[in-house]
Amino acid sequence: MTDYKYLQDLVTQVRRDILRQVHKVNSGHPGGSLGCAEFFVALYQEIMNRNDSFSMDGKDEDLFFLSNGHISPVFYSVLARSGYFPVDELNTFRLLNTRLQGHPTTHEGLPGIRIASGSLGQGISVALGAAQTKKLNNDPNLIYTLCGDGELQEGQNWEAIMYAAGNKVDNLIVTIDFNGQQIDGSTDTVLPLGNLRAKFEAFGWDVLDIENGNDLEAIIKGMKVAKEKTGKGKPVCVLLHTVMGNGVDFMMHTHAWHGKAPNDDQLAIALQQNAETIGDY
Repeated sequence: MTDYKYLQDLVTQVRRDILRQVHKVNSGHPGGSLGCAEFFVALYQEIMNRNDSFSMDGKDEDLFFLSNGHISPVFYSVLARSGYFPVDELNTFRLLNTRLQGHPTTHEGLPGIRIASGSLGQGISVALGAAQTKKLNNDPNLIYTLCGDGELQEGQNWEAIMYAAGNKVDNLIVTIDFNGQQIDGSTDTVLPLGNLRAKFEAFGWDVLDIENGNDLEAIIKGMKVAKEKTGKGKPVCVLLHTVMGNGVDFMMHTHAWHGKAPNDDQLAIALQQNAETIGDY
């Protein structure tokens, strides 16, 4: 039985973690991180088959690759609160010579991180390699990746999308953070994406929408449907409709908080809107 009360409390705490991380160093990306808090909590607490101990080879477990690495605050928070490293290490976010760099990297050996990400457009390609490795090793587990909608303006994605369907990589679930915002404005203003469902389907993918990508029940239900679609000859795409800055009223529905940290007063307001639930670090 899914404990939605606990999961929602965890989402609230993750929002607090995100806000406090970027505020402390006056640097980072709160908008997209807040918009994906529910997704990451659902993925790591309910959806993925993951081992308690971390190993880089990832045998006999599901793997996740973050493509839009600038939303590292939410990734770090959920990894820490899922037991990969101490929660108080979130205090070291973006500090020199620490493991929690602004974009995830691998040479620091941070548990939960298998690729350096942040150079946009590469995550689907990496996930494809991992998915095919699973198949070669007769490992029945799945590969998950998340990328931003604006990130799909990068051409490498479409080579990977074509390759995945052409090679029937059907142990792969690609989720798109579909919030309609990117660093310079709305995606419709910067470079319209058109009909993403039609595009993925035209490339040979199985596609589903999660219309409320900030609702835990909708995410868990939708991702379980996505899992049911694997193993049937097609890669799976989930269009996750989220709100950038979700949970903080003055950050929502705007690109302005893509890469901007709150000041002291703004932090206090944002934390007041997300009362402490599980415990700050």
